[in-house]
Amino acid sequence: MISFDNELHTMVESADGSYTAYSKEYDEHYHSTKDGALFESLVKHVEPAFKIKAHQSEITILDICFGLGFNTLATIYYHKKNALSSKLNIFSPELDASLVKSLGSFVYPKEFDEFKEILFALVENGFYSDDTLHVELFLGDAREYIKSFAPQMFDIVYQDAFSPSVNSALWTKEYFSDIKNIIKEDGLLTTYSMALPVRIALHENGFLLYLNSGEGFRDATVASLQEIEGFKNVDMAHKIKCNPHVKSPRD
Repeated sequence: MISFDNELHTMVESADGSYTAYSKEYDEHYHSTKDGALFESLVKHVEPAFKIKAHQSEITILDICFGLGFNTLATIYYHKKNALSSKLNIFSPELDASLVKSLGSFVYPKEFDEFKEILFALVENGFYSDDTLHVELFLGDAREYIKSFAPQMFDIVYQDAFSPSVNSALWTKEYFSDIKNIIKEDGLLTTYSMALPVRIALHENGFLLYLNSGEGFRDATVASLQEIEGFKNVDMAHKIKCNPHVKSPRD
């Protein structure tokens, strides 16, 4: 088995007791060590998305990027824990093939124990499928990957790439234009980012911005092309007026 700790990344324990990793290449952790790796996946992505989408009979998710697999595995965990009957389809790109090969030796939280078969199938074959779950892992460029999908395919997009300062290509106005093309009209995008340039890039593509806040974690963002309930609206016109010098990232 390939060791996880190597010249590119090392395991780091986070605040909720689950492990994340530090990327030496990007000089960032894969999760907030203060919020906790599992906790962050649940409260910043899975729970806000399923707060709106849990009633659907089939849910199709784009997980940008796969990384350690927490968002995908946390989705499966949440789905089973809450006895949801929907069919899940999850598609996720990941640029770092060596990272994926090393995931068999990563220490995952006990909540994921019963899903190890799914993880191993993704590591070995790039996909897993049964009667209620279909997951595809793509090794390569996320920007090219998202252009391969049909318009209005996704109900949920987990926008969880490394930060704009080190991975700018996955936060630009043009990138979110491609996302807008493949997300459904009533789809949701979740992200940890609160950065105004990122929010402006979403706003310029017609997304409405909402605040995702709660106990025990730092605020995050939910975006939708249609109005949603259960989240506080972000007044983007006011923020742009107060910060006229701030521009969206561009390709």
